[in-house]
Amino acid sequence: MKIELIQPFINAADAVLAQTLQGNVQVRDVTMQEEVYRRKGLAASVAISGDIEGRVIFDLDRDAVLSVARALTGEGTEPSEQFAGETVCELANMVVGNAITLLNDQGFRFKVYPPELHTAENGYAGTSKSESLVMLFETASGEVHMNIALDYSRQRSLTVAEAVAQ
Repeated sequence: MKIELIQPFINAADAVLAQTLQGNVQVRDVTMQEEVYRRKGLAASVAISGDIEGRVIFDLDRDAVLSVARALTGEGTEPSEQFAGETVCELANMVVGNAITLLNDQGFRFKVYPPELHTAENGYAGTSKSESLVMLFETASGEVHMNIALDYSRQRSLTVAEAVAQ
């Protein structure tokens, strides 16, 4: 996995979380994993295809979901289960949207699919060719895990290789 593919997602998550939760965000426990991702809280997954292929998972603990829901609605009540899921999906939309803008500016072309709730306890596994980068964002409002598994598509890799060969 190339840093130029994941850095926009890290920057976007940091900025969106800091703005939404009105506080400091610390990145902790950054690891590369090949094993199956285990959901920790309420999670949403966003698939990407095109020059870049893969997916990004946002996984929020209960406190973080409540804080984001309050920030987005301005209400102090606990959200319903449905609204909590919509909150996680909206956060995923905000982060991925910001990251995609940066990648589009670099000339990448791809399709981003709408976020879906990731309800399975166990989920996607990396492989020797596409490991996952998992990081923890600690906030005063709770923990947010981001799992990124992205790589250049085969078509994009051939195009880059051809350009280097010339």
